[in-house]
Amino acid sequence: MNEELAAKIKYLRLNGLLAHWEDHLKTAADKRLSHARFLAHILEEEYRLKRENARQFRLKCARIPEPWVIDTFPFERQPRLNKKKILALYDTMGFMTNSQNIIWLGRTGCGKTGLATSFLIHAINQGYSARYVLFAELVAELYRSVADHSQTQVLQRYLACDCLLIDEIGYVEVEPVQVGLFFTLLQKRHKKKPTLITSNLGFSEWGSFLKNDHLTAALIDRLTENSHVINMKQCVGLRATLDADNDPDPKTS
Repeated sequence: MNEELAAKIKYLRLNGLLAHWEDHLKTAADKRLSHARFLAHILEEEYRLKRENARQFRLKCARIPEPWVIDTFPFERQPRLNKKKILALYDTMGFMTNSQNIIWLGRTGCGKTGLATSFLIHAINQGYSARYVLFAELVAELYRSVADHSQTQVLQRYLACDCLLIDEIGYVEVEPVQVGLFFTLLQKRHKKKPTLITSNLGFSEWGSFLKNDHLTAALIDRLTENSHVINMKQCVGLRATLDADNDPDPKTS
């Protein structure tokens, strides 16, 4: 490839073609591709590369701490979990197309975050933008935004996400202004874009950290109106099951 052609390919941002020019020529020769098939082959490779780069960019923007996938979730360790329902939600992607929330409720360590994260990554793989955030970090950011009057910009960032995962709701107490902004965020996403939520507390306990009965009731009403609630309260901690499996003499433990 001469420099002039390489410069034109760079200008068109066909990075895959530039990097694999010789490979493409060899493929065309080995398979005796027609001009039309050769052109289609190049375009398909560029399309695949750009989609993969876009997917990787969305994954990076989502700020997911651990890339859990549903294929590795130990359903066999959680026999009380409705595996059929969860896989149906996952496979059909109805929660995305219907802008439905999914709420996982259960004890610490039972796998809520792993499942929720796998749904978030699945949405990213299907072309949606997404974001993971801990509840404590979210309300802290909302609180800071009040000081510098950037509430609108902060809310807009989270509203712009096609799918938002708020993890570990209930681990911190919040101030009234934080509750108000949190309610505003979820109200604006209501029936427009799906929100995934995990919490170690049942709905009846949310008032203990939100400390506003009226807003708590209104928030739960909004969340559950168009939601799938996955009750994992009877599920065991995965660490406990692993420890039991590794115990050489379970009867003596």
